[in-house]
Amino acid sequence: MEPLPIIESAKLDELFLDAKNPRLGRHNVEKGLDQDDVLELMKDWSLEELAVSFLESGFWPQEALIAVNEPIKSKGKSVLVIVEGNRRLAALKMIHRTRDGLETSSKWKAILKGYSKTAVDRLVRIPYILKPNRKSVTAYLGFRHVSGIKEWNPAEKAQFIAYLIEDEKLTYDEVRKRIGSKTSYVRQNYISFRLLLQMENAERSDEIDVENVEERFSVLYLSLRTIGVRQYLDIDIEADEQTAKRPIKKDKIDHLIHFARWLFGFEDHPPIITDSRDVDELGRVLESPAAVQYLERNESPSFSVARAEWQGWRNPKSPNMSNSQPTRQKKRSKRRTNTNLPNVFNRPCFA
Repeated sequence: MEPLPIIESAKLDELFLDAKNPRLGRHNVEKGLDQDDVLELMKDWSLEELAVSFLESGFWPQEALIAVNEPIKSKGKSVLVIVEGNRRLAALKMIHRTRDGLETSSKWKAILKGYSKTAVDRLVRIPYILKPNRKSVTAYLGFRHVSGIKEWNPAEKAQFIAYLIEDEKLTYDEVRKRIGSKTSYVRQNYISFRLLLQMENAERSDEIDVENVEERFSVLYLSLRTIGVRQYLDIDIEADEQTAKRPIKKDKIDHLIHFARWLFGFEDHPPIITDSRDVDELGRVLESPAAVQYLERNESPSFSVARAEWQGWRNPKSPNMSNSQPTRQKKRSKRRTNTNLPNVFNRPCFA
């Protein structure tokens, strides 16, 4: 059994924000941001409520941050990087920046107004738990932010799953156990994330609104549930970890671009569906060759027209139905109106 973690404490300026935090966004993580840039991005993470709570009640040891020793560019040496609890750390740093006159926004000045120097000074030493490396924390992070109550957004979850598969070399099943989820969920998230990267790195990526795809990642994820989308893109939803790295074949790139435009829009052309509840119906529509042909040939297609094409393909009318029905009715009518039939009730009865 793993021993209980030891809670230590460090000065606030000895604790560093995580520039690899998935919540910063994939592109920002790739930039290797410095501490000031990370904090600037985190100002939009609703830090104010946390700050008020800390000023009122202090920082509870039960909410200790989780840290690893890692080198960062600005220091040139290993420091305590917080891998869990970055919002709390950012709120604490904003309190002290405001107190020291480095943060001049009226919002943060108003937050500190009315609190004594003691309320701020008690937030100088912060409890943390030191872990040997990031790998030792992935199970906790996965449960807390992918499957648990403090979830990351859909694209961030998928990015974390991709990290476990590609950097830690875990299988779908091992990731499932690590984050407490289902294999199908892990696989579909990984394929969806690799599809996003394929859109971004395609030769014609300038024809896809990749930023919007990432913002609406859950819609991309949901679309892969449908047979029509998988058939149109020729995606194997059961692909193993290696095959899933490139879910779209070269000869289907045109289809990928069409699909991205229909689902997410591009420049002046809005998506053909605006409600995520219509994703399943789009999948059904893409099963119809006639509907696909209509969508591909029109620069600004209408989903209602495409749906009508699908309905016509699904329920074709018999060409002889309209001609044969009156004939049957006419025959039935003749039988009813024929008065030359013998009256069997007037025949004599024989013993």
